Amino acid sequence: MDLAGKVIQKLKEIGGTSKSGNSWRKQEYIIETGGQYPKKVCVAFWGDRIDQFALNVGDEVTLGIDVESREYNGRWYTEVKAYKVDRSQGNPAPAPNEMPDVSTFNDDSDENNLPF
Repeated sequence: MDLAGKVIQKLKEIGGTSKSGNSWRKQEYIIETGGQYPKKVCVAFWGDRIDQFALNVGDEVTLGIDVESREYNGRWYTEVKAYKVDRSQGNPAPAPNEMPDVSTFNDDSDENNLPF
């Protein structure tokens, strides 16, 4: 599943040690989607992916995400985990209905070669 939007907030990195003695790290970002009704989504990066992708506030990104819910003491908790990041380029392609810029209407300098 993909999620596209702009990074609007970087939350504090958290970490600790699991019951089995392994250390863990998690970094969360708030992504705002585009469109008429923008949504804000909290997305988590775990472990080495934090350093691998290193997002900054203001980045336009498309994330590959997994959504997972789990139950704890009768309540359900949902987490959105990112596994892939594609950064948008600064120059988007022109819209299909947009006309290209025209510097001249006639490239022929010899106007006497008309077919009629």
